[in-house]
Amino acid sequence: MSALDADSVGARLFVALQYLLPQHFLSRLAYQITRSRVPLVKNALIRSFVRSFHPDMSEAEQPDPLQYESFNAFFTRALRAQARPPDPDPAALVSPVDGTVSQIGRLDGSWLVQAKGHAYTLESLLAADLSWATHLRGGAFATLYLAPLNYHRVHMPLHGALRAAWYVPGQLFSVNATTTAGVPGLFARNERVVCVFGHEALTFAVVLVGALLVGSIATVWHGEVTPRAVRGGADLPLDASRAALILEKGAELGRFNMGSTVILLLPPGSSEWLHGLAPGSSVRVGQALARLT
Repeated sequence: MSALDADSVGARLFVALQYLLPQHFLSRLAYQITRSRVPLVKNALIRSFVRSFHPDMSEAEQPDPLQYESFNAFFTRALRAQARPPDPDPAALVSPVDGTVSQIGRLDGSWLVQAKGHAYTLESLLAADLSWATHLRGGAFATLYLAPLNYHRVHMPLHGALRAAWYVPGQLFSVNATTTAGVPGLFARNERVVCVFGHEALTFAVVLVGALLVGSIATVWHGEVTPRAVRGGADLPLDASRAALILEKGAELGRFNMGSTVILLLPPGSSEWLHGLAPGSSVRVGQALARLT
């Protein structure tokens, strides 16, 4: 068997195993372990992570990994003020995350590209109030993957007001490249949180997609949305008691525990992706991705 064949067999086995794993149980277990404040546990986890992934701590508000109260606090660490200033151009739409472009382009009607040979529909992704899909069909999308070493807070790509938010239950497949290429409709199968915003007359959406071992997804308005005792779909309240419903470009809107994916959805005729952005491109919070038209 050639190395290429072995890689292909290994990839298929890796994907097949995920269908059999107790995905939610493992993710809840990760939730509990990563929040342990026992020094022996949390320091061992942090040291192992630093050795494996070499995260850049120079921009962190607290640069000493072992000073964090838990692994989760370390993983979702804040950056120093102005470490990620958003592009000041009012017409610039900026990256909501540090990560890698998985796919970017235009919707073919309601269809988004997931990976070579795989696509899924906007309606299956949103999966709740489909009236919002009418604003976004034929528009633009960017799928942004957060690797474990990346900064894991999610920020506003534009100044905007939260107009709707909801939780969609689902599975918890990994969202790495191997699984994305092997599981049809992956992003419409995993659990996710959808936030819809208004920017002047423009409607856009930010979709936070859960993944295997992602112990929680949180927003600044709702706190921890996952894990949930009951995994039925649910509208999330428009409540300004935790955070203002209108946020500036670059303001934090949510965060992940462990790596995952954000999908940015824009309406037709509203923007143009910047030249040079393509699958594999690295992006950082605040970096211009598109210009409003």
